[in-house]
Amino acid sequence: MKECVYLKEAKYLGEFRVFLVFNDGRSGEVDLKEIVYKHAAASSLRKPQAFSQFHLDSWPTLAWDCGFDVAPETLYEKCERERA
Repeated sequence: MKECVYLKEAKYLGEFRVFLVFNDGRSGEVDLKEIVYKHAAASSLRKPQAFSQFHLDSWPTLAWDCGFDVAPETLYEKCERERA
């Protein structure tokens, strides 16, 4: 059974890229541009300045004041794929 994953740290790297550290020790860089452009709810984040204003919410995962967030499992899988 897989343990619940969540973020411990997130650092903006520029150009929709974020460096993530998860509770199980995994870390890596993810590019979230595709996700931001895929979802209408994230349209206000398509400007890098707005995108960079994320925070860790109570899950904790990446969230923005506009109400958009990305599930920690999605971030974990994306981090895993981009490391391969």
